[in-house]
Parts: sequence; structure tokens; C-alpha cells
Amino acid sequence: MYRRFMFALPLIALAASAPAQPQPSRTLSELTAWSAKPAAARPANLPALDRPLNRAEAAQASALLAAARLRDVAAAEREAVAAKAITIGDRTLRWESRQFGTAPFGKRSLWISMHGGGNAPPVVNDQQWRNQIRLYEPAEGIYLAPRAPTDTWNLWHEPQIDPLFQQLIDAQVAINGVDPDRVYLLGYSAGGDGVWQLAPRMADHFAAAAMMAGHPNEAGVAGLRNLPFAIFMGGADAAYDRNRIAAEKGAELAKRHAADPGGYVSMTRIYPGLPHWMNGKDAEALPWMAQFTRNPWPKRIVWVQDDVTHDRFYWLHIPGAAAAKAGDRIDATVAGQAITLTGAVPAGTTLRLSDRLIDLDKPVRVTVNGRVAFAGKVPRTAAAIVASLAERADPVSVATALVRLP
Repeated sequence: MYRRFMFALPLIALAASAPAQPQPSRTLSELTAWSAKPAAARPANLPALDRPLNRAEAAQASALLAAARLRDVAAAEREAVAAKAITIGDRTLRWESRQFGTAPFGKRSLWISMHGGGNAPPVVNDQQWRNQIRLYEPAEGIYLAPRAPTDTWNLWHEPQIDPLFQQLIDAQVAINGVDPDRVYLLGYSAGGDGVWQLAPRMADHFAAAAMMAGHPNEAGVAGLRNLPFAIFMGGADAAYDRNRIAAEKGAELAKRHAADPGGYVSMTRIYPGLPHWMNGKDAEALPWMAQFTRNPWPKRIVWVQDDVTHDRFYWLHIPGAAAAKAGDRIDATVAGQAITLTGAVPAGTTLRLSDRLIDLDKPVRVTVNGRVAFAGKVPRTAAAIVASLAERADPVSVATALVRLP
């Protein structure tokens, strides 16, 4: 008996000293049950959505609610992805794609590659699309060549392109395991025109962008502050002054980077003597781009509205795209616990905050054009997470707290 008792003692002591497994908080338990329901059956007035969360709870709630949102997107978009066609209103974006490498689900890159043509019969633009499908081969990722929804001269910078690309990216993240921090944009000729336009106004979607043989028209480069950008042009591609303008834009980006070393990373290649077709030399863009991943929470933002306005850019959100007009600019910086906004900041602008940007356990001070607009602590809530995911199915740019400015 004594020997058996001695063997039992360590077991008893081990059982007594084993730490109890932490139980999910009441709020997390309620959010788990809520997110397990079909989207249409989730009540918007669930009290748990508005309860303050600590840092650990916010991280768990973000993961839980992002998974639910991605399930919703996958269910809604599965047929469209299978058909390789997304429709919004009377515009349909079709595509073809090829996959390279063996990155696991959730870690795959996405390369959106826009074809040339424009202002031509559909058969001409279809041929340009087929060329684009075969034009580049990344070392890894889903290489996706969309067919422009129209045959107009401005194939890739009509207003419907922005929401179509947003829906396309969300679907690829949810269904094909794309990493939202590794989405790349490139385009040739009229597709390059589209890169000039889309990259600045959708910079917060991409890890890097490359423009091949395109013309910027009225587009500027100030919005590229946090988006590495490459310019490729034949030195003899003189139509519409493309070669001269490309060199000038490259010089402007280099000057901006010198003044702001944390931003405006760029690469410019003007190939001497080459015409509009660069003989494949521009393929050097892909390994250059692949070295970058998106930073969804930059400490400095330069947001310049284009003729197609947006209501969200990185961690800023304005009441609606109608609250802005082409040329409006907001500069936003974070230094410690201080956030400073200058420029055309409309009433009702919302700061989408996260502990990846600022310490939400401490008070935050927000200054707008020299005036203190907010000072205090900002609670983390599941409602902020849900609102952020409703805008985009983007788990890494999820806001856990919101401040709406007067």
C-alpha cells in the first residue's frame, strides 16, 4: 500500500498544479454563436458587438469575425469565380488566370495584369487580352488577366473598374487563398494607362504596381507614398510624349523619396532605342515587385482624390465618396499617440484604428488643421471589426476601434 501511495503522490500533485484552461469571455462566446449563423440571421443589435474589448479579446474577435466574413464572401462569389466573371450593374469583368508555385492557401500572391488596346472593335481588344494572358510569369502566385468591361479608350479608368477590382480581390482572398498583403497591379499600353490611374487611388489595396508603356493623362503620383511603383518605357516610344512623361514622373518619384525617405519607393527604366514594344525587358518588374508586401497601417498617408472618388484610404474613412471632389487632399500622420490631419477633411471623417497603428490602451489625441478634434481613449469593439470587414474582406486591415470626428 505504501509503495502504491508513493507512486500516486506525483500524479496528485501534478493534477493540483495544472493551470486551468482559460474560458472564453462571455462576449467572445456570444460572438462565436453570432458569427456561426447565416449572415442574414445575425442581429445587428447584439449587445456583445458594442462591449469594450481588451487587446487579446480584440485579436480573437478579429480572427473569428474575419473567418465568418470570408465564408460569406466565398458562398456569395463561388459561382462567379467558377465562371471567371464578376458583374456589377451593367458591367462584367471576365478574366483568365494561371497559377505558379506552391504557396499554401492564404499565402498566395495575386497579380492583376491589364491588357492594352482601347477605342477599338471588341476583336482587337480580345486579341490584346489574349496577349496579356501569356505576357508575364511570376515565380509564385495567381497571375490573373482581366478583360476590360468596355472597349472605350479609357478601358481601365472608368468608374466601374474600382468596385469590380475590389470585389475581385475579396473573392480571390476568400476562395483561392490570396494573401491580401501580396496583391500586385501591372498593365501594358492602355493597361499602363490604367496603372497610372488606379494605383494612386487604390494604393491601399496593393503591395506594388508597375506601369508599362502607358500614359498618365491627368493622374498624379502623390498618392503613391506607400506603394512601391515601377515605370517601364521604350526610349523611342514618343507617341503622346509617353517617353518624356515617363522620365519626368520617374524623376518626380525619386525627388519625393529623397524628401520623404519612408515613402515613394520607385524604379524607372527607359530602354534606349526601344519603341512601344519593349521586347520583354519589362518582365524585370515582377521580381522587383515581389520583394514588397503591403503595409496596411502606414504612419503617414497622402490621400489625393481622383475624378473617381473613394470613401476609404488605408485607415481613413470619409462619410461617402460624394463628400470629396477631384483634387481634394488629406495628409495624415501618426506620431506616438498623436494623429494629425491636414487638408480637405470633411465633417464626419472616421479614423479606423488598430493596435497595429496606435496603442489603444492609452489616450489618443487627434488634431485637424491645427484644431484638437478628439482627445481620449477609444474602446475596441466587435462592431468596429464588423463594419471594417463589411467594407472589405481584408483580415489584415481590420479596424478594432473607430473615432468619428465632428
